[in-house]
Amino acid sequence: MTLAEAAAEADGLAAAGDQSALATLRSQWGEEIEHAARSADYRVRAQAYRAIAQFRFRQKLELVRRGLQDESPAARGSALISLEGLSRDHPGDVNSMRALLHELASNDPNLAVRRLAIICLKNGSPQRETILVLNGLADDDEADGELRKTAKTIAAALTKRANTR
Repeated sequence: MTLAEAAAEADGLAAAGDQSALATLRSQWGEEIEHAARSADYRVRAQAYRAIAQFRFRQKLELVRRGLQDESPAARGSALISLEGLSRDHPGDVNSMRALLHELASNDPNLAVRRLAIICLKNGSPQRETILVLNGLADDDEADGELRKTAKTIAAALTKRANTR
């Protein structure tokens, strides 16, 4: 079985609520994920970062952080997808990586990575500096239209959440 196949199986087990089988699969594949994240091949690294979310592997958040700093846009994107999935019920995950997410959203050379970073920020707490960063991106006339639209939507959602507290 490949890492991709094991990750798909883990995702199915998690969706079915079979925590025992998922834990067993995690123990079998934990080292393989670590090894894959260190591969020289960006495609293998990207698969490893994506697998972290599919395995619901919260213990590997530091590995996700490393993925956010990877040289490959594909690996950074996969790490962002994992962070977004893991942080849906745990805003602290985004909060702990907020500065890095702000940097990616504002300055990453890859547009898809920038948009994914913005999407991740929606799962964090509605902090003022994040809303300001997103509004700045939304108001940047030189920025890509989809990026501006995404930033505006997430800023509005965070502002609404901040005002209902």
